[in-house]
Amino acid sequence: MSTSVHDNPDASRFEIEVDGELAGFVDYRRDGDTYALPHTKVLPQFEGRGIGSQLVVGALEQIKERGGSVLPYCPFVPKVIRDHPELADLVPEDQRAMFGV
Repeated sequence: MSTSVHDNPDASRFEIEVDGELAGFVDYRRDGDTYALPHTKVLPQFEGRGIGSQLVVGALEQIKERGGSVLPYCPFVPKVIRDHPELADLVPEDQRAMFGV
């Protein structure tokens, strides 16, 4: 199973493909270098395989490479961040408690 995460700025979302097929996405609203992440979706046929976590980690790593910050409004994103504490610094320190990071 080959996966890749890429930014689709025209749709304002990061997408994950599995073997070349769209498997899910995380929407974003961008304000400068800050990405608000309101919604994550994994398509039903790909659920239960860890695709959502791969998607969120891939999106967060790309945002980190760009020097951005994250407001993880989607409740799934803080869970992934807690599982990957090296990504917690993407959430502004004064907002981490609000998001449970």
